[in-house]
Amino acid sequence: MEKISHWIYDLLVNAGLSEEWAESINMHVLLIAVLLLLLLFDLILRKVIIGLAVRLSKTSKTHFDDLLVKNKAPRNIAHIIPLILVYQAIPVIFRDYPTTEEFITVVIEVLAIVLFLLIVRSLLHTIKDYFKTLPGLMDKPIDSYIQVFMIFAWAIGLFYAFSIITGVDLWVFLTALGTASAVIILIFKDTILGFVASIQVSINDMVRIGDWITFEEYGADGDVIEINLATVKVQNFDKTITTIPTYALISDSFKNWRGMMDAGGRRMKRALIIKQESIHFLTNEEVESLKKIEMITEYLENRNKAIVSFNTKNQIDKSILINGKNLTNIGVFRKYIGNYLQQHSGVNKDMTLMVRQLEPTSQGLPIEIYAFSSDKRWANYEYIMADIFDHLLAAIPYFGLEGFELPSSSNFSVNNAV
Repeated sequence: MEKISHWIYDLLVNAGLSEEWAESINMHVLLIAVLLLLLLFDLILRKVIIGLAVRLSKTSKTHFDDLLVKNKAPRNIAHIIPLILVYQAIPVIFRDYPTTEEFITVVIEVLAIVLFLLIVRSLLHTIKDYFKTLPGLMDKPIDSYIQVFMIFAWAIGLFYAFSIITGVDLWVFLTALGTASAVIILIFKDTILGFVASIQVSINDMVRIGDWITFEEYGADGDVIEINLATVKVQNFDKTITTIPTYALISDSFKNWRGMMDAGGRRMKRALIIKQESIHFLTNEEVESLKKIEMITEYLENRNKAIVSFNTKNQIDKSILINGKNLTNIGVFRKYIGNYLQQHSGVNKDMTLMVRQLEPTSQGLPIEIYAFSSDKRWANYEYIMADIFDHLLAAIPYFGLEGFELPSSSNFSVNNAV
């Protein structure tokens, strides 16, 4: 090897060239030749290794090797042998330039650390992508853990590189670094908080990828699409993206709609405001008229018989409606709403279904529907609720009731004209 490396040098010296020029030309020729050969070798080796990896990924049943190719693991691994050969060739090329040899050796060692980190990153990203294909792990914050491993890997790599460049022993460097730990903690505060938050979010199962969350402080209202070490990305329903610090999930209050999505329905909780002066006892004529509404015919017949029997038995003076037992238009309307909801195909009958009267307000008497739609999809849920209230709003006048509405400018115009 020594004779080959100095063949050009000997040739030039014998030709009458000075030793200094002969050494310089010899070094440059060897450097160019070795680099060209190694680049060619690296290209061939890379194509061979990547080709083999692609063939294996196509024939194997597992998806893991496909992800290795996707994340460029074979490409990065193919650089190992050329880098080793370059490292071995340095003493031969720069034998007459010890200072340059030392410098190039340090550069190659640092490049080896970088290559090692790239391989680790490819493997970690492959593991992350593979875990996301598993049903039990696809909604977990895998990105956070991968980022933590990468931070540790980059930190160790930087420490080794610094040790090689400065010539300081690694353990001496780490000992000195301990004195600056307070500064390091301050610099990586968000990373540390995010790491702790990711662990707590995962252990407590607070948020999963795909969950619908509402975080008013950050203006987020949509589906979680990514959870990593520092941030949580939420795609809002208007397709915008909101980024939330991961540690905010454990420090602030937010709403996770997963419970509703996992349940059998989505809650409908809305009230009709009834004008109180339209509420009254029903006369016999009004009861007979309401019996034409098929959904409450049976109820009115049975209920009216029971009321007449009670009033007759107790000799109640029915010249005044308030005496004894009576039906009211608001009570019959509540019964109608309950029957209507029971027969509606969009309402889940196995969950809470209630029509209740709330405390009267200055606007009127709220009659609240508390039920659950059988379809939880947003558009369908809104359609079901609108369909129910379309019908009920149109049904109010049939019971001699009036819905409350603030006067509009047209009401004042009519009154002034009169």
